[in-house]
Amino acid sequence: MEQRRFWCEKGSLLGLILGVFLTCNECIIRSDASIHEYRNEAFNPQSNAFFFHGGSEGLYASKVHDSTDNSSADNRHLKGKSFIKFESVTFVRTKESANKMSEMQQDTGLVEAIILEVKDRARIGASFAQSDEICCTRNLSNSGYCTMGEVVIHKNLDNPEWPVRIKTFFNGNDEEAKMEIKTVDINSSGMYYLYFMYCDTQLKGTLIKGTTIWRNPDGYLPGKMTPLMTFYGFMSLAYLVLGLAWFLRFVQFWKDIIQLHYHITAVIALGMCEMAVWYFEYANFNSTGIRPMGITLWAVTFSAVKKTLSRLLLLVVSMGFGVVKPTLGGITLKVFLLGLVYFVASEALELVEHLGNINDFSGKTKLFLVLPVAFLDSWFILWIFSSLSKTLEKLQIRRNLAKLELYRKFTNSLAIFVLLSVAWIGFELYFNATDPLSEFWQIAWIIPAFWSILAYALLAIICILWAPSRNPTRYAYMEEAGDDFDEEGISLTSGALKVSGDVAIKREYENAHADDMEEDKRE
Repeated sequence: MEQRRFWCEKGSLLGLILGVFLTCNECIIRSDASIHEYRNEAFNPQSNAFFFHGGSEGLYASKVHDSTDNSSADNRHLKGKSFIKFESVTFVRTKESANKMSEMQQDTGLVEAIILEVKDRARIGASFAQSDEICCTRNLSNSGYCTMGEVVIHKNLDNPEWPVRIKTFFNGNDEEAKMEIKTVDINSSGMYYLYFMYCDTQLKGTLIKGTTIWRNPDGYLPGKMTPLMTFYGFMSLAYLVLGLAWFLRFVQFWKDIIQLHYHITAVIALGMCEMAVWYFEYANFNSTGIRPMGITLWAVTFSAVKKTLSRLLLLVVSMGFGVVKPTLGGITLKVFLLGLVYFVASEALELVEHLGNINDFSGKTKLFLVLPVAFLDSWFILWIFSSLSKTLEKLQIRRNLAKLELYRKFTNSLAIFVLLSVAWIGFELYFNATDPLSEFWQIAWIIPAFWSILAYALLAIICILWAPSRNPTRYAYMEEAGDDFDEEGISLTSGALKVSGDVAIKREYENAHADDMEEDKRE
């Protein structure tokens, strides 16, 4: 989850990526693991304070309320409880700072852990007193608002225990201060932020290391991602149903199968595997609190391969492969190279999003990974619609009514999906602009889910339009001498294409072009 500052005011490139209507798992919500690790990371200055963002996640309220110590409870006792647990968190100050302190002195430096719900973000700092200060000043202290050396927190009168403040002191001239193991129960659903802060300038250069654990009532899966586990389970079943229906049709008319049908079969199989692997990845994440690298790697790879083949499927269908022309001819290599480059770019982006720590990458690095995918998606879209236009033009010239009707249905469906994609991208932009702090985290899962549903629906329409049947002539290619040329003017065939049921095909061909023959005779 992208790091956000709590002092933000209340209240991309996405437009290029229309290709997400094919598949869009790159839209899966970015999130840190529920076990947040800090590895000697530095505090950042802000106003008169120094802070470190310890994590932010959507948490549901606990389903059970008891006094069980979560530090020693097993998974059976944790069921139904939601909490944030501080485990082995240590602050390390510089030697110069430690040497300035007396060995016999106590409380020689204070670091505070502050947990707040996003709706209470204005309670941190002295904004209520018309001041931009975060740490307590002498004037604020004299006014009775706060204690010198501490972060100003304006308590919620309706819930005086929140925001939560946990203090950790350095003793004497020790370089390290260990935070006590403590668990904060979550009894109200919301987006929670954790910040570690200090006000003493002598602690400048202090680092943090250790671990915090965030848990929801039903597991460690972050609240934003919890509904997605169920969603991927349903999508796995949906792909299974589609796959079974397609397989039965495939077996029933196996003698009339064309090469395009094998491509469709591969996309269905990959979609089924992709959804199933994502489900198991989320289930493992939910039970352990960390993303299982092996399963995630497989899920990312399945996702990248499926997205690539889905785009290639739309491209070759739009070119009329197997319907208007038997091969792709001289552009086969170009199509293959475009798919290969897209797979590499998509795989790289997905690996960084799901296996890397997003906060370790600068904006330029993320832009460097996103731009190639966005550009290639745009290129696919332009090529698809350009090829579709040429295919429709060829069919109109030939007056092949059956195939023309098929491609008109496909074109209309594709146009509807593009309009839906554009509308949804607009919604995403509005949603992200109006919800910078993830206050509507409980419905955020709908955004990636929509793209998966859209991709599935488009694949189902392709399966219906190009379903195997006893009469393959409605989509099978038939050569018309001197008529098939690729975009570079290279002949695609060298002889008549033999299809099963030659007599029936010839008759249908003659009937479909009877008007052309009569016109030729008159001329």
